Amino acid sequence: MKILTKTETKKILDKEIFDVPMNTNLVHQIVTSQMSNRRQVIACTKTRGDVSGGGKKPWRQKGTGKARHGSIRSPIWIGGGITFGPTNERNFKKDVPKKMKRKALFMVLSEKAKNDSLIIVDSFDLKEIKTKDLKEKLDLLKLEGSTLIVLEDMNENVIKSAKNIEKVDTIQAKDLNCLDLMTFKNVIMTKEGIQKIKETFLSAK
Repeated sequence: MKILTKTETKKILDKEIFDVPMNTNLVHQIVTSQMSNRRQVIACTKTRGDVSGGGKKPWRQKGTGKARHGSIRSPIWIGGGITFGPTNERNFKKDVPKKMKRKALFMVLSEKAKNDSLIIVDSFDLKEIKTKDLKEKLDLLKLEGSTLIVLEDMNENVIKSAKNIEKVDTIQAKDLNCLDLMTFKNVIMTKEGIQKIKETFLSAK
């Protein structure tokens, strides 16, 4: 694995992707929408229609001196349904135009390149699934903070080796997005990975 010099890096970085002025409002909008789209509905309460039992009227309507009730599963009863509680029917999805997502992605990549947080290497291959070998490669780069490895294709050796390394993750170039890029301080990619980004995102205009 060889790190490309700044001169070599400039030659292969396309200005349409890696030299885009930052628009913080757009990036914020895209990141929050992607966080919403990944959000899972966990909390779910039962309404009076979901709680079991309560099919029979507790007592007759009149003549008992008690308040009238139709079901023991009413929200005002202990063990009854919940009023206005969270349900699994909630939808947090947000639709964002593809052009906006692509533009924001280019902005974040440009910032990474500008701040020297983007490291380009000639190749990033492992002969076998071995965390130790991958750790040694990363240690040679002397990076501080979290690291995202961008792969040009599905490389199981690198993906599985990275799972046991703290603050290190992998992603395929075709799946790049603002949220993952913003989550990690450093980004490592190969020359083939950059070419894959060009093919995926520039051709989609």
